[in-house]
Amino acid sequence: MAYERDSRGEKRLPRASEVDGMDVTQASRECSTVLEEIGNAVVCDRDFLEDVLVGVVGRGHVLLEDVPGTGKTLTARSVATALGLSFSRIQFTPDLLPADVTGTHVFDERERRFEFAEGPIFANIVLADEINRAPPKTQAALLEAMEEGQVTVDGETRQLPAPFFVIATQNPVEQEGTFPLPEAQVDRFLIKTSMGYPDAEGEVELLRRRASREAGSPTVETVLEPERVDQLRAVPEAVRVEPDLLEYVATVARETRTDGRVEVGVSPRGTQRLFEAARAYAALVGREYVTPDDIKRVAEPVLAHRLVLTPDATVNRVEKGAVVADVLESVPVPTVD
Repeated sequence: MAYERDSRGEKRLPRASEVDGMDVTQASRECSTVLEEIGNAVVCDRDFLEDVLVGVVGRGHVLLEDVPGTGKTLTARSVATALGLSFSRIQFTPDLLPADVTGTHVFDERERRFEFAEGPIFANIVLADEINRAPPKTQAALLEAMEEGQVTVDGETRQLPAPFFVIATQNPVEQEGTFPLPEAQVDRFLIKTSMGYPDAEGEVELLRRRASREAGSPTVETVLEPERVDQLRAVPEAVRVEPDLLEYVATVARETRTDGRVEVGVSPRGTQRLFEAARAYAALVGREYVTPDDIKRVAEPVLAHRLVLTPDATVNRVEKGAVVADVLESVPVPTVD
C-alpha cells in the first residue's frame, strides 16, 4: 500500500475512499450483493455468511465446524460462484497423501519427460472437506499454501492462483479416526464459525425446495469478477483504526493469556488477525473507520479457536466463546469520536 503525505509532510495511509479501483461505499455495496446472492441458495443466518465474507475480504481462511448435512459444501461452492472464482473440493481421508493435494510430476511418454500435474489446491477457493480426517503430514501440506499462497513440490516452489482462499470443514461430534488439527494450523484460520441448524422457517423452506425436484435447487449467479475481488480485498487496508482502538485490540488479546481457564492464550498473530478482521467488517458495512462494536462483532469467531483451555476447564465443558465474551466484558471500551 502506497503512503500519502499530509499537510505537514508526514506519511499516512490513504483513506478507504482513495483506494484505486474501489471505495468503501462500493465495497459495501458489492458485499451486500454477494451476500444476497448466496442467501438465495443457502438457508442460514446472515451473520454466518458475513463471517465467511470477512474471511474473504480480510485475506484469511475460514474453518467451519458443523455436523454433516448443514450445507457447508453448498456455501463454499456458492461463494466461489458469486465471486466469479475457480473452485475445488478436496475430500480429506486417512489415506490422502500430500501429493494428492499439491500435485506431482507425471511422465509424458510422447515428450519423454516429466511434467507437473497440478493438484486440486490450484484453485481460487478450495474446500478442504473434513480436514481432520487426514494425517498430520497431509494437513501440513496446506500450511505453506495458506500462509504463503504457494506450494513446494520436489524442491520447486509454485505460486497458487490469486486470490487464494481455503474453507475447511470438520465434524465436531464424530472423532473416531480423526487427527486433531495442530495449533499452528488452527492459528492460520482467520475465522472459525458454524452454520448451525436452520430455524423453523428455514427448515420448511428446505422442504419446499425438495418437494418439487423438477424445479431444481436455487442457483447462484456470478456477481463479481476476479479483478473486482482483488480490489475489494484491498479496501480494508485503508480503513482507519484510532490509536485507542489499537490498544483495545491488544488488551483484549493479552487478557486471554491471563484468564485462569486458559492454558495458551491468543498469539501475536491472533492479535493481528483481530485487527484485520475488524477492518474487513468495517468495510463490509460501509464504514471508513473501525468502531469498538466492529471489534466485538468479530472477536469470538477470530479469537475463540486460538485458545487452549486448561484440563480443568475442558473437563468442566467451558466454552471458548464464553471466555472471549468474559474478556470483552472485563476490558474497558475506549470512547472514539
